This record gives sequence, structure tokens and C-alpha cells, in this order.
Amino acid sequence: MTLTFHWFLPTSGDSRNITGGGHGAAVIHRDRRASIRYLRQIATAAEDLGFEGALTPTGLWCEDAWLSTATLLDTTERLKFLVAFRPGLIVPTLAAQMAATFQNQSGGRLLLNVVTGGEPIEQKVFGDFLSKDERYQRTDEFLAIVRKLWEHGDPFDFDGKYLRVEQARLVSVPDPTPAIYFGGSSAAAGPVAAARSDVYLTWGEPPAAVAEKIGWIRKLAAEAGRAVRFGIRLHVISRDTSEDAWREARRLLDALPPETIAKVQAGLHRSESEGQKRMLALHGGSTDGLEISPNLWAGVGLARGGAGTALVGSHDEVAERIKEYADLGIEEFILSGYPHLEEAYWFGEGVLPRLAQTDLWHHPDTSTTIPPHTAIPFAT
Repeated sequence: MTLTFHWFLPTSGDSRNITGGGHGAAVIHRDRRASIRYLRQIATAAEDLGFEGALTPTGLWCEDAWLSTATLLDTTERLKFLVAFRPGLIVPTLAAQMAATFQNQSGGRLLLNVVTGGEPIEQKVFGDFLSKDERYQRTDEFLAIVRKLWEHGDPFDFDGKYLRVEQARLVSVPDPTPAIYFGGSSAAAGPVAAARSDVYLTWGEPPAAVAEKIGWIRKLAAEAGRAVRFGIRLHVISRDTSEDAWREARRLLDALPPETIAKVQAGLHRSESEGQKRMLALHGGSTDGLEISPNLWAGVGLARGGAGTALVGSHDEVAERIKEYADLGIEEFILSGYPHLEEAYWFGEGVLPRLAQTDLWHHPDTSTTIPPHTAIPFAT
């Protein structure tokens, strides 16, 4: 199995410290604004280092994902953009048309991250007053319509509980069809992910918990007559030595005043997201015992909503942990770090060459060769 790696575009701003944001958490420590110039640096670095794509978040706390990524197309040649968006905030036919335009104008560089939305306060700001379970049901209808539009068949009608279209069609369909990434840990999320997604995403939990999720979705997908791939969303702190990596983790933690942690945690505890609740349970709001599994650190979740864990260790250790997740069935890794430009190089130049040596990863640009002096096998 060959693994795929994606990086992250911090469209809310970036910093040498944890920036926070999302799922009820306010953005903090934003020392680098999300200028196009800075995002271009990150995008070109990710492309050069061998990342397949870059995830861009969605929400009030960041810039719009569609517009931000579209401005970066001319800056890059190969890098794909994993655009996060919320089905409830846009009608399905327009979303299908936007995706087709992006895909065809970019030469096939669009991936879609469907975010149903777990924060009722923010959803209401956008005029969305459905309950959490209702939002998942609407997402199911939304994706059914979008996928049908992408087939370029005859005009069709759809009359669901939440969405209705008549004689729906597109003049131009996306080529190739964008892969749909979907996450969700609740009972309502599972069937939608199994029926509609191409890649099921989980946030970084200990291997046993990830294995349980994979088994859950595989069973649901099989019952739906489908098969899905699996990905994981993690932060990363990878250094030449384990001591250096953990020193950096400690520095990030020391930069968080107790009152900041308390304020962020209070906001996150109002979240309806089952995935967010699972993240909170990993650290319990405490700065003690944050290594919840070998090299898996829950400290990011003290100041940030959403993905709250990081792989921390030497390049060899991080590569080993990635291999463990791969053995469970994880094929795609969506990573980030602080700051995103520098951390992309730490991982891209430190970990990816080790994975290349074991044939777990290959640079997407076949003309690129991995320097021999960095191609170090796993420690034994």
C-alpha cells in the first residue's frame, strides 16, 4: 500500500504557537495573517516536498475555502486542494457546478471535504436552524443530488425531506469526479459516510480507537454495497531527535496561559460534535498526562477545536507511528503543524524520505528523487 500525505492551509492565520479556532474555540496567537503571499509559500513548499494536496478549513473563524484555494491555482502545478464546505449553506446544484468549474479549470486538482457542522450557534449565524441529526440527513440528500449531477445523465427530479430539485442537470461535469472526504463519529454520521463518501476521515485517536472506527464504517459500507478508503487528521512535531520534538511540544504548551486554556475548553464543551467530545476526553482539560499513546500528544486540543492531537517524536518515531496507522487501514494522512511553513519542511525532509525507503510513499512528481543522505530506513 502506498500512502498519501496532505498538508494544511491556515486561512485563519498562523503562528509559532497554537492558533486555535473552530468548534467554539476562538483564534489565538495569530502572528502571521492569512495573506495570499504567505499561503503561496506554504502551497509551493507542500508541492515541492511531495504532499498530494492541502486541506483548507471552513467556518466563521477562517477565510472562505473556495476563494482562497482558487487564488492559489496559478501558484502551483500539481498540488490538489481539499476544500472544506458545509452542505447546508449552499444549494446542491450550485455546489456541483462550482466543483465542476474548479475541477475542469484546475486540471483535476479538487478534492472535497464535506463538513456537516457540529456547532448550532455558528450554523444559526448562517441561517441554518436544523438539529444535528437533521443536518446529517440533509447532507445525505445533498450528496445524492450532487453525485447524480456529476453523472451527466438526463435531467432528473429529486424530492427529499430537506432538498428538492426539478430537471436538475449540469452542462459540464467534473473530470475526473472529485473524491469526497467525510468525517463524523456520531451514529447519524456513519451511514452517510458509508453511503456517500470516498474517504472516511477520523481525527487522531489512539490506534485501538481508530481501528474500532474503521471496523464500524467498513461494516456500514459493506451493507451499502460499497467500499471506502480511510484517512486521519493529525498535527505533527517531528525533529532530528525525540528530545528536540518533545521540547517543542513543551514550548507550545508553556505558551498557553491557564486562563486561555480554561476559556477555550469552556467554548469547546458547548460543541454538539461527537468527534469534538472524543477529543476533549483525551486530555480532560488537564496539562498532565498528554501523551495518550506512544508519540501521540493531546496538547493541541487544549487550545484548538477539531483535530487536537499531534504525532511527536524523532523522524524515525513519527514514521513508525504512521506505519502503525497504515497497518490498521489508514491510507491518507492530513497533517499540519506550527508554523505551517516550517513544520512542512521538518516533516517533508525528515519523515517522508524514511517512508520512501520502505516503499510506503512515493513522491507524486516522478521526476523528483529523494536525496540519498536523507533516505534512512526505520529504526529497528
